[in-house]
Amino acid sequence: MTKLQKKPIKLGLEKVLNEQKVQLKNLRVGLICNQATVNHQFRHAADLFFENTDINLVALFGPQHGIRGDVQDNMIETLHEIDKKTGLPIYSLYSETRQPTGAMLENLDALIFDLQDVGCRVYTFIYTLANSMKSCAEFGKKMFVLDRPNPLNGISVEGSLLEIGHESFVGQFPIPMRHGLTVGEIAKLFNREFDINCDLEVITMDGWSREDFYDATDSPWVMPSPNIPTVDTTIVFPGTVYLEGTEVSEGRGTTRPFEIVGAPFINAQELAVSLKSLELPGVMFRSTKFIPTFQKHAGKVCEGVFLHVTDREIYESVITGVAVVKTIFDLYPNEFKWKETPYEYVFDRNPFDVISGTFKTRQFIEKGMDLKGIKTSWQHDVKKFTKLRKKYLMY
Repeated sequence: MTKLQKKPIKLGLEKVLNEQKVQLKNLRVGLICNQATVNHQFRHAADLFFENTDINLVALFGPQHGIRGDVQDNMIETLHEIDKKTGLPIYSLYSETRQPTGAMLENLDALIFDLQDVGCRVYTFIYTLANSMKSCAEFGKKMFVLDRPNPLNGISVEGSLLEIGHESFVGQFPIPMRHGLTVGEIAKLFNREFDINCDLEVITMDGWSREDFYDATDSPWVMPSPNIPTVDTTIVFPGTVYLEGTEVSEGRGTTRPFEIVGAPFINAQELAVSLKSLELPGVMFRSTKFIPTFQKHAGKVCEGVFLHVTDREIYESVITGVAVVKTIFDLYPNEFKWKETPYEYVFDRNPFDVISGTFKTRQFIEKGMDLKGIKTSWQHDVKKFTKLRKKYLMY
């Protein structure tokens, strides 16, 4: 039996350590990282930088879920602390502040961002990036971004643009739900298009191509946050994340979050048959039962579906997620509820609207618009963004 061949790539982290250290010479640097910030030998960037006598690492910064990814809950703030291994201060950028302060940056010359993104607008790491870039611009610091693959490939773009007035920490800028950019590319786009204008340098990867899904490469996979355990999770996430804006479980508290969705009031077989009838490309819906161990419906038997992506090349994650929400809404109008508690500390908007970046998607569902109409509504946005992003593509 032959071993499956993976495309070899070199990460931005590995290039800056092995080929481009001179760019960090004589700089006091802070590293924005978490447990997935590793090289091909699964060694953490903080340890690699700390051990390297040519690099002066003086502070660590952690995103949502903490620097070790151990904060399970979706919106629990993390504390500032001291890293036990290096003795360096860890500043939480998901705390009383989402942005590095002047005091945090006082003894630094540069920030280095090295986080694994999942290619979706609502994943907060790209706003930790944007906020850090803003602080670098404000306080005169250099910003380095060490690039990593977009797990969803770098071609597909899906979903409506976030609308002005719907900004939050899960959507600061008018980009679509599935943006098709690496973190390095999105940093360049943010910097120029949204007038951040920091001193930015992106350390690119070698070997990655736009058509590559993450597991087509030999990149080391460490789950970037507690409920993104596998590459398969990232494939469905830009769609089933919409369930976070409802009282239907998105599978948190199971071993396959975002691939499993359901609620106690759902008839699994009925839902699966209804979704199959839509003939959505590249996906099969299998009826299932599950008991979440925490969060929505914890300890209760839920019925729903497991999303099996059969062809990633044609699978459309965003419209599939909207289809799941719409179908449950249509089948169970008396039981279905939009989430009512605040989402990402936004108190003046429906949580589903916060995730959608617009109130229109919810209204389309409530008014009975068909899926074709919903998808057609964002095609202009997709074309507009696809044209805009061309000048920032590096691969």
